[in-house]
Amino acid sequence: MTAHLPAVPTATEASGVYRGRARRGDMAAAEDDFAEFVRVALPGLMRYGHALTGNPHDAADLVQTVLEKVGARWSKISRNCADPTAYVRKAMANTHVSRWRRTRRETLLADFPDIPAAIQQDRLEHEPLWVALRSLPPRQRAVVVLRYYEGLSELEIADTLGISCGTVKSQASKAMATLRKRLGPLVGGGDA
Repeated sequence: MTAHLPAVPTATEASGVYRGRARRGDMAAAEDDFAEFVRVALPGLMRYGHALTGNPHDAADLVQTVLEKVGARWSKISRNCADPTAYVRKAMANTHVSRWRRTRRETLLADFPDIPAAIQQDRLEHEPLWVALRSLPPRQRAVVVLRYYEGLSELEIADTLGISCGTVKSQASKAMATLRKRLGPLVGGGDA
């Protein structure tokens, strides 16, 4: 006999499950409302962050960073935004792309650490699809994740990322061509 666990809503489902209560404007209600939003949306946001960043540790950092910013402005966001989950996804994508731009420069160390840190391997670390997806530039990865993981349309992706539909199409096309090239031999197609 198997135990049945309650289903955790995806980010898209969470926006339908979550119903904001802090329309009254009082601070305690806004804090309670934000806590409820995080409780409902967090599992989906973590999965989305993992797909964006390529590993669970960076995903947790990304989600925490964005939720800190959103929490500070929650009263205004919940009052003015029809879908807070979509707002948070957009903030996550933009934060990830901005962080990648800042940190892609080489960082030199004066000294090597004496003791190497024990690194716990991600179970998907060497999965060909994850390796190929992680190698995509952040915007292409965000488009692929939003399209195929979150199931958003081109128009929804353009709105989420703040880019045009044409840019979504071109980024998706480039990403899929790269993925086909890298994964083609594994699935019986592409260049061998």
